[in-house]
Amino acid sequence: MKKIINDPTQVVTEMIDGFAYMHNDLVSRLDGYDVIIRKAEKTGKVGLVSGGGSGHEPAHAGFVGQGMLSAAVCGAVFTSPTPDHVFEAIKAADEGEGVFLIIKNYSGDIMNFEMAQDMAEMEGIQVASIVVDDDIAVEDSLYTQGRRGVAGTILVHKILGDAVRKGKSLKEIKALADELVKNIHTVGLALSGATVPEVGKPGFTLADDEIEFGIGIHGEPGYRREKMQNSKDLAKELIEKLVRSFTIQSDDNNFGILINGMGATPLMEQYIFANDVKDLLQQQGIKVVYKKVGNYMTSIDMAGISLTLIKLKNSNWLEALNSPVETPAW
Repeated sequence: MKKIINDPTQVVTEMIDGFAYMHNDLVSRLDGYDVIIRKAEKTGKVGLVSGGGSGHEPAHAGFVGQGMLSAAVCGAVFTSPTPDHVFEAIKAADEGEGVFLIIKNYSGDIMNFEMAQDMAEMEGIQVASIVVDDDIAVEDSLYTQGRRGVAGTILVHKILGDAVRKGKSLKEIKALADELVKNIHTVGLALSGATVPEVGKPGFTLADDEIEFGIGIHGEPGYRREKMQNSKDLAKELIEKLVRSFTIQSDDNNFGILINGMGATPLMEQYIFANDVKDLLQQQGIKVVYKKVGNYMTSIDMAGISLTLIKLKNSNWLEALNSPVETPAW
């Protein structure tokens, strides 16, 4: 294992310190906790908190700032943050109008965020939440009941962050989140596994000529292994699966796409893949009115890519995606 680290057991705390140092105009580390909070002045609106295991950078701390998250909680690598850290993030994010939690669908995340919610409510803080389950690759996987939460979570951060900035109530944000998550679907693929520093070897291995469709962001199994294919064929597989997952009406063809690198996929390859996605979606008659490409929800050093399709049922969602924000990573 070759990595630019010091002590494998200290990668998270040293990463958080480095992150807070590099972006100290926007965020800071909550003293004594693995929590990144925004520095913007509080304005009496709903707080927005997300988080999960580390190893998915820039998610989630990279999306803390004006217009997106109030705070992000960083667990150990590929491990849910503990309830006490989530609780401190909730308290730091609270501006008097309640706090909304964005939780990816993993058993540990759900359990620990819900425990923190109970702790906060005992102290008089109103808390509501949404569980993001955008990964359509498999219905049940390691660590989940139902579909996993993956890169589509970032679009939830963005759209709900805009709603918070506009002064929506906790109840309104919950209703928006419930509708939004149903319209975000993702599927990915891997060319290689991710290496957790404390483990020192990849979580799974693929032969030089193999790929795996449908892997999770922690290296969970996908739905099929095949021989390596060209970008156009990879895009075709993902798009066909995504299009089948939606009920698309003739007057219902405004979509957004997020092409997400898994950590070790060069932007050159992401742009080639994007070009193929463009052509294939045009053939399907799907109108893309929003697009984004880059590394947003990674899996440490995994080589691979995911494609997210969001059905923009409401014009306000497109406006929210395009609204300017001040965060380290958007």
